[in-house]
Amino acid sequence: MSSTQDLVYPQILFQYNNGFLVSKIMFTACELGVFDLLLESEGSLSSDAIAERLGTSVSGMERLLDACVGLKLLGVEMKSEGAFYRNTELSKLYLTKSSPKSQYHNLMYYSKTVYLCWHYLTDAVRDGKNQYERAFGVSSKDLFGALYRSEEEMITFMYGLNAIWSICGRDVIAAFDLSSFTVIYDLGGCAGGLAQECISLYPNSTVTIYDLPKVVQVTKERFVPPEERRITFHEGDFFKDPIPEADLYILARILHDWADDKCMQLLTKIHKACKPGGGVLLVETLLNEDKTGPLEAHLFSLMMLVQTEGKERTPAEYSKLLTAAGFREIQVKKTGKLYDAILGRK
Repeated sequence: MSSTQDLVYPQILFQYNNGFLVSKIMFTACELGVFDLLLESEGSLSSDAIAERLGTSVSGMERLLDACVGLKLLGVEMKSEGAFYRNTELSKLYLTKSSPKSQYHNLMYYSKTVYLCWHYLTDAVRDGKNQYERAFGVSSKDLFGALYRSEEEMITFMYGLNAIWSICGRDVIAAFDLSSFTVIYDLGGCAGGLAQECISLYPNSTVTIYDLPKVVQVTKERFVPPEERRITFHEGDFFKDPIPEADLYILARILHDWADDKCMQLLTKIHKACKPGGGVLLVETLLNEDKTGPLEAHLFSLMMLVQTEGKERTPAEYSKLLTAAGFREIQVKKTGKLYDAILGRK
């Protein structure tokens, strides 16, 4: 007789081995426009109709749709004419382009960029460096030159980041009472998703998005309407250029891009610019102190290996960096979502 262990382990291994297949199914259905078509149709459609409208083979589309049903991304109803497919609430909310919480652009970034870098994970582990040169043939000496290697790539990344903040942004901004900080700089604020959450929750505050000139230009054109006076912009490289005085500096998904020495360089610079009584808010995915999880943090840390110069850290590791830079009264707040918050004061 087989032991319980014999029965359970193969199932777990099957799930792990096929995780990339699950992701690719979702990526492909998004890229082909399956979920958007079903939303527009305002009803269920047959696989023949979907294949015809999206310009695919019937046999390939039918198998893709059935796999999406198995993943609970689509529902299916058997009629006399055959199978008819419809969106589920999950796909309608997160996988259609028009949804306020759409993750479409984030998924396309994973599909076309992250996956290609992860193909070289073995090489990254061996040499401890990101893999842009192997994956895309571009130098990674300028990290964000590689990350934003084309305008299309940069815009996809920006849309994807805003999609993340549409789900997680309110939780990290509300993790601490930030109402006493009225002049806020969002360093590396990108497309402004977190800045929008900040002014929504704290209407007396103003937020300046400090980012590279080309990022700021796209943000002004596509993401932040000109009539929004509480959000302003500062073009520059915060490692090289001056950082203006403010009450609070937000570093959301910034420090995990860099090694400890670069983090210390930036935090020390921020501490010097910060008003007395001001602070810095770190937004990151935190590892447990004993490194047992969460799994998302371990996966992100490997993503940092293949794409950046940094890593994910524990609360103690971030606290050590903040303390060494001169910050005190450090508080940590786990949100229960993908991103957590750490607040340090000057």
